Amino acid sequence: MGHFDKHVFFCTNQREDGSDCCGNHGAQRARDYVKNKVKELGLSSHQNRIRINSAGCLDRCDEGPVIVVYPEGTWYTYVDESDLDEIIEEHLKNGRIVERLKVPARGAPVDTPPLRDDPSAV
Repeated sequence: MGHFDKHVFFCTNQREDGSDCCGNHGAQRARDYVKNKVKELGLSSHQNRIRINSAGCLDRCDEGPVIVVYPEGTWYTYVDESDLDEIIEEHLKNGRIVERLKVPARGAPVDTPPLRDDPSAV
């Protein structure tokens, strides 16, 4: 087993040229929220060993903002704190992947439902 049971990386990259990136979508604030929530819930203790970190560009800006959870290598996108709460509760706490927020692997067919804030979602 690795040093951490789960290691979560938030892309918090901010592009200097102002082009779209995770940093433009409140990624640092989201990372801080999850780090505090995980600590508050006791999930970052020596017993549970869940670590929340910032990362530079994860090269998935078109699907962002994004996080990746290891050791599973599960990629997520999120819109708000309720999405983050769901990832904490389901994946980090209970080990269940949140399918509706999962970003498909590169080259995989996209069969996930649209995010609830997507105006084209019917």
